[in-house]
Amino acid sequence: MLPYPALHASHGGIWIAHEGETRQVGRGEAIRLAADTPMIMLNAALVGQRLGYAELSGLDLLELFAFLRSAQFMVPTPRGLARATGIDEPLRDDLIAPFLRAAAAALIAQTKGNWPEREGAWTSLQALARLRWPWVPALVDRIAKPETAERWLFAKLPEWSEGAPRPAPRTVTIDPAETQVRLATLTGSAAEQRPGQRAFAEAATAAFAPRMMRDSPNLVLAEAGTGIGKTLGYLAPASLWAEQAGGAVWVSTFTKTLQRQLGHESARLFPDAAMRRAKVVTRKGRENYACLLNLEDALQGGFQGRAAVLAQLVARWAAYSADGDMVGGDLPGWLPTLFRRNGPTALTDRRGECVYAGCPHYRKCFIEKAARASADADIVIANHALVMVNAARGRETATRPSRYVFDEGHHLFDAADSMFATALTGQETIELRRWVTGPESGGRGRRRGLAARLSDVASYDAEGARAIGEAAEAVRALPTDGWLGRIGEGQPFGAIEALLAAVRGLVYARDDSKEDAGYGLETELAEPDAALIDAAGQAGQALDSLYRPLVALGRRLEAVLTDGPDWLDGPARARIEGAIASLAWRADTVAAWLALLSRVGGPADPDFVDWLAVERVEGREYDIGIHRRWLDPTRPFAEIVLKPAQGVLITSATLKGGGDWSVADARTGAHHLAHAAAHFDAPSPFDYANAAEVLIVTDVKRGDTGALANAYARLIVAAGGGTLGLFTAIRRLRAVHARIADRLAREGLALHAQHVDPIDTGTLVDIFRDDMRASLLGTDALRDGVDVPGRSLRLVVMEGVPWAKPTVLHSARRLAGGGAAYDDRFVRARLAQAFGRLIRRADDRGAFVLLSAAMPSRLLSAFPPGVPIVRVTLDEAVIRVTRRLSSVTLLGHEARSGA
Repeated sequence: MLPYPALHASHGGIWIAHEGETRQVGRGEAIRLAADTPMIMLNAALVGQRLGYAELSGLDLLELFAFLRSAQFMVPTPRGLARATGIDEPLRDDLIAPFLRAAAAALIAQTKGNWPEREGAWTSLQALARLRWPWVPALVDRIAKPETAERWLFAKLPEWSEGAPRPAPRTVTIDPAETQVRLATLTGSAAEQRPGQRAFAEAATAAFAPRMMRDSPNLVLAEAGTGIGKTLGYLAPASLWAEQAGGAVWVSTFTKTLQRQLGHESARLFPDAAMRRAKVVTRKGRENYACLLNLEDALQGGFQGRAAVLAQLVARWAAYSADGDMVGGDLPGWLPTLFRRNGPTALTDRRGECVYAGCPHYRKCFIEKAARASADADIVIANHALVMVNAARGRETATRPSRYVFDEGHHLFDAADSMFATALTGQETIELRRWVTGPESGGRGRRRGLAARLSDVASYDAEGARAIGEAAEAVRALPTDGWLGRIGEGQPFGAIEALLAAVRGLVYARDDSKEDAGYGLETELAEPDAALIDAAGQAGQALDSLYRPLVALGRRLEAVLTDGPDWLDGPARARIEGAIASLAWRADTVAAWLALLSRVGGPADPDFVDWLAVERVEGREYDIGIHRRWLDPTRPFAEIVLKPAQGVLITSATLKGGGDWSVADARTGAHHLAHAAAHFDAPSPFDYANAAEVLIVTDVKRGDTGALANAYARLIVAAGGGTLGLFTAIRRLRAVHARIADRLAREGLALHAQHVDPIDTGTLVDIFRDDMRASLLGTDALRDGVDVPGRSLRLVVMEGVPWAKPTVLHSARRLAGGGAAYDDRFVRARLAQAFGRLIRRADDRGAFVLLSAAMPSRLLSAFPPGVPIVRVTLDEAVIRVTRRLSSVTLLGHEARSGA
């Protein structure tokens, strides 16, 4: 046993275990002891939050796990740790602290024998020793120096190889009968017959037929209720087309959960793991992948303190990672959260500074490897944002897909809304300045300015060098560090800061909000005052002075490629091509800003919604700017993604969004195409009438936080946990959590919360899924981004009718979309998505509770036909939940206790 005490803190109390003794202590004593003595704990950030001591540090078992079991995931709870170590799970809070000591010893003991992650451990441990990582003394005598030099990260990673360009897909027609045979193979002979799934697969086949009209793909819109089995339903024709046509089908999702699910389902297509890796590739935006050059810089001194420890642990992961994906891949989502502000963003290419072939790790780059693998794959699993970015400004024009499947298609409108938005804000402009100039305040790191990244071009091409110099001079008009403080003090510096100051002044002048004090403010960009008009003119001149050299530099780089100087070998060409793409993106951004500024004081453009905003969190301003969104963002989506495609399937369980097919056509961009979309509708096969009921609670007063908290607590206790609580405001979520967490802990019911617990959302869902007596509170991200089949989710509680916040953007779309009818469709869609979390399998049982006496009857059509819907008091709701879920709760308790 290790000679360290262990500390466990929960909403039920605080315990310390040492030398065979476990005792309960108060918060003050726990903080004092933890400050004096290194203590073993599980998730130091969470323990510190529960103690009210944010700077708590110690021997965090999650960090130890990340070092010893690189690229493996563990649910960061005592139950998950018990599985990882093979030790029996502690069933009471007072048993957890001694369990943590035993678990630490068990993890370290796994370094003996055939330890898969041994390579590189000794080298990494020496670096961590210099950083005074607390676990080093416990490991240094157990990880011996290898007899021969270790292959460390950059020597260990395999290189990708360049292949011949893939031929264009052949023109083929998929036989519907073959689709049914393929579907039967995927589902297996023992699977139950699903008529709805077979009909869905037949309808999906039409999206893979040859296109008959230019700029008008074969578009199929398919609403398939939960339980239809749409994933295998579309993989059947998609895999057949890829096989026969020799092309790639891009399957796009909105959530990481579905991406992972698709990866698992692909094993049915390609049972052989090696074949599956070649045929099925997951692609994400480049900002999701670890940048090896940034990581190398961090390891060599670019990071200090705790951030340097994170870099070492990420390096351990990168050496064993399947794909280098830091966001939703095999990097545990909880790892970056352990380091608070020292997150992983600096280890990815979020700023578009990639030097491509100029990077010494280019041949091993995770991003380039994924891009090349997808060029030869049959199925590429992507996300909506990447598909749109790739179509709008992707470099892979020769391998651009011609067939798409958009799963979770009800999110396409929102994804396009974000992708094609324009934001002229302080945060965006300071980021552009840093991209051009590099760090200006002596910060360490690889981040280099435009001149450094293109030094060889500048030395070769005088006009290119002049353009770089002009861009560097023009960018000085953009904000620098400290811009928010200067604006707050009334002393802006430069034309853009003066513009932002004028925006701020007008927003505050017109603010008449009565609620959400301390949160963001906004106002329409209408009837601007003289100060804003004058500032917009000056800012436009400054941005035009930047736009011109960026465009000129792009042209000079293209000329260099055409001239082909002696030094322009393959890697240099690839680097310049990358720089051209990056420059085009930045120039397009500045052009969009200029178009937005021309609107100030001029006529409104009916295609856009423009507004001014001051972004705040709990009263603290963090950004100011002018925003523009398309009134209908499916217009650019249709032009850039749909029209060039040959065939597209868009599917979802809630595709019609609370309306009819005209709503689906409008929300997906189908009505912008010359050829009408085909429609397919398959209701869920689940027996909702017996599986669930909807309870509308009529006696919880709106705005009474105490009553709201009491309702949540009583309902969660009645269900025995297993509750997903959904809120429309973070403030109310936090208030309810603060009031009921301790109360539930006394009942033996764990409560987790988004925006409260220092844990990423994906891990919170994993924790929730893993414990049938746990409950989870969250906001929009959990409304339809959670897939928890079985007993772990048996009750959904919504705080009220999920009306849209009356923002400038929503108000404009409401006016254009039918007024109150638009609002009703919006709410019905949200209710349907939330209810869809409840019943995920045929044997699921549950209840849906809405805490709102003001729920209009006209919105009840959001729920599946046949579901019992009753209006009850809270007391009646508690009785009904207890009655409906008592057998489920009992089974969950028996499973937990091992009965």
